[in-house]
Amino acid sequence: MLAGRGRITRRLDRYSIRSAHQLRASAQDKRWPGWAVVVGIEVHAQIKSREKLFSNTWTSTLSQDSNTRVSAYDAAFPGTLPKLNPSCVELGVRTALALEADVQRRSTFDRKHYFYPDLPSGYQITQHYTPFAKGGTLRLPKSATQVRVTQIQLEQDTGKSTSAAHGLTTHIDLNRAGTGLMEIVSEPDMRSPEEAAEYVKTLQSLLRSVGSSDGNMEQGSLRCDVNVSVHELAKPGQLGTRCEIKNLNSIKGITVAITSEVLRQIQLLENGEKVRQETRGFDEDTAETFSLRSKEDAPDYRYMPDPNLPPLLLSDDYILSIKSRMPDLPAVTEGRLRGMGLSQRDCEVLMAIDSGREVGYDGTLGQGAVAYFDTVAQGRDPKAVVNWITHELLGQLAHRQDTFTQNAMTAAQMGDLIDLVQSKCITGTSGKLILRHILEHRSTSMPTQLVRELGLLAAETEDDTLRAWCTAAIQALPQESQLVRVGNERVLNRILGHVMKTSKGRANPEAAKAMLLSILR
Repeated sequence: MLAGRGRITRRLDRYSIRSAHQLRASAQDKRWPGWAVVVGIEVHAQIKSREKLFSNTWTSTLSQDSNTRVSAYDAAFPGTLPKLNPSCVELGVRTALALEADVQRRSTFDRKHYFYPDLPSGYQITQHYTPFAKGGTLRLPKSATQVRVTQIQLEQDTGKSTSAAHGLTTHIDLNRAGTGLMEIVSEPDMRSPEEAAEYVKTLQSLLRSVGSSDGNMEQGSLRCDVNVSVHELAKPGQLGTRCEIKNLNSIKGITVAITSEVLRQIQLLENGEKVRQETRGFDEDTAETFSLRSKEDAPDYRYMPDPNLPPLLLSDDYILSIKSRMPDLPAVTEGRLRGMGLSQRDCEVLMAIDSGREVGYDGTLGQGAVAYFDTVAQGRDPKAVVNWITHELLGQLAHRQDTFTQNAMTAAQMGDLIDLVQSKCITGTSGKLILRHILEHRSTSMPTQLVRELGLLAAETEDDTLRAWCTAAIQALPQESQLVRVGNERVLNRILGHVMKTSKGRANPEAAKAMLLSILR
């Protein structure tokens, strides 16, 4: 009988029997010379479905009042039965295909028993023994390595308990109870805190790209349990004792927690002490891990098959249908952008913006920065387009503390603005003024119309108006003008800036610079 074996015991066994030749070699790290680090991660990602995993109750956001999105089933009322949400299954299969995992044609659901106030049924439904996907790989571009995936399983999230500081009461909110989760378990293939952080960031980007999870760590929709051990670098076959750090919810927290735990374990070993197998928490204030429970205190989860849920059967046609509708993965998107002439840095910036895009419910993808770029770049110079998006537009949005999804400038407006600047109908400075005007006033007018309304058409090089602007600037800055006359042209930009300010960006910078030099010489 399978019941009675806890997940912690099973994974410790799997971890300890791994032979040396299966493990990736470790490099010397100056932070802990002579020691090697081994890291594995269990990621719990909330599935972005409108309904919960086993009930038709809508999932909640942080803005919802407590206990307003709870059905009788979520609250474990007697007589209620689960009904599997097919959208959660599809999004799970998307994730498995993106990770190149083997989607199982038959999987089952288990009950994992433990008592906690925000788990009203006294058990969590999961896929501990027969998950819906096994194997897989996630490539880490910066580390130039890959991390193997052990399995991916569907399971329920719990409710949320909140205790007031120094208080005697705990508030239970069951809005989150029953929300679908994917547990993605990696092999212990990471060799540093930075690789672990890159793994989570890369996985987060992949989940968003296929629309299966928004991966928002700050709001708790992606949480990590990190397994850490150390051993002597000269003895790669002698793995150290693993400790698990629970519920890390930020990239920085993962890096700091692993670093702290590595140093703690090394100090114990160098002092002749042993590292105990245990589960630990992480205190962000002290940047230290602390003991939660030892292996001996680990709960007996008493796993058993769920009698109310039949096996999950997935046909080849079903899997192929999902595969045919898969959106582009990050690596494919980057390759396409590089093919358009964008630099590595351009791609990274665009895709970093895109990684924060809003992921809609049930696989609906938000229109992020890459889609915006693709629309604007049609028939235009891709390099000019990416410069206007990443330098000017993002700079203005950041100044206003707006996200990209709050961008008021449509792709059509951005394209029209770039056309005006490229054709020299307006100067770059005027273009920036129009961009700020559209964002500030949330204007729906096209830049072609705003140029006339705001009087921003570029002045001609030989126009008397340009000479007047230059003369006024020279008179306003006599000291700088005298320095230019004696050959110090480095201060010319200050005079040129005065011209651009006076002309409200209408003056052509090159023409204005030539005019200033002709007058001053």
